[in-house]
Amino acid sequence: MRTSLPVLVAAAAASTLVLVGCASPEPAPSGTTEPAALSCEDTPGGSAVDSVTVTGDFGAAPAVDFPEPMKVDATQRAVVIEGAGDEVKPGDMVNFDVSIFNGTSGAMVSQTAYSGGGWGAIEVNDTKFIPGLVRTIECVNEGSRVVSVVPAEDGFGDTGSPDGAVAPGDPLVIVADAVGIVPSTATGEPQPPVEGMPTVKLDSDGAPTVTIPDTDAPAELKLATLKQGTGEPVQEGDSVTVQYQGVNWRTGEVFDQSWGRGAATFPTTGVVPGFSAALVGAAVGSQVLAVLPPSEGYGEAGQPSAGIEGTDTLVFVVDVLSTSR
Repeated sequence: MRTSLPVLVAAAAASTLVLVGCASPEPAPSGTTEPAALSCEDTPGGSAVDSVTVTGDFGAAPAVDFPEPMKVDATQRAVVIEGAGDEVKPGDMVNFDVSIFNGTSGAMVSQTAYSGGGWGAIEVNDTKFIPGLVRTIECVNEGSRVVSVVPAEDGFGDTGSPDGAVAPGDPLVIVADAVGIVPSTATGEPQPPVEGMPTVKLDSDGAPTVTIPDTDAPAELKLATLKQGTGEPVQEGDSVTVQYQGVNWRTGEVFDQSWGRGAATFPTTGVVPGFSAALVGAAVGSQVLAVLPPSEGYGEAGQPSAGIEGTDTLVFVVDVLSTSR
């Protein structure tokens, strides 16, 4: 059984994304520290990565062969296909496809769908995501395919992966396609505010501050486009990368957000109904304001761990950064 990709790419100490309730398909990345280096420092090659054979076209699942077990003391990387796009730098959001193998057994651990648009985006920051993956994709050009051999120290260390697919001490072999750099905020054209909806102000980094109106919460789902993007519309079942903030209408307090933590990637089917409705049909680059009555959120049970009661209306501001299927 293959491990879920988000389990592999997120740092080991991950918090739960409250959007999806009790069981998130994507543990949210941990930490808020900025990348240690702001300039690129190429990951070196070596005999271990030179022993890996990778064939196939960029954007398609690769054929990968390597001797087992792999032995490596530090992450090594080689460029298989040189892209012509911009360089992926620390702190960038990059959309990618990836195949991850257990370097001891040779077994495939996880692989994205290679459906043409990349799996989703992560921040190039080794304090938030597995260092070996970050060192695989940083400082290469968009359009590049790279292969790396990653020691346990830069992978799952002495704990292994949660499902045991990667045992303590196992190295990883990673083949990644750097599909493209993704904006960290919605880039669409601002739209006129909708009367009766919460107001949203953005700081210099794009993070929202939501003000709840002094009125009763609406009884039905309300959606408004704050910025109109020009990218591909999100379809049902897509994997979507977003920045988001959730505010409780009753308290006016933020109960969950990706800001300061890193953009989140999840399927439209993996979130509460009203959040999914805000995503489906939205063009990439858009910012959407959604007001969810309880029936479109957590229902009568609420979400006590987030201070959400069964009668609470929720407000989300969502920046749609990328989508893939």
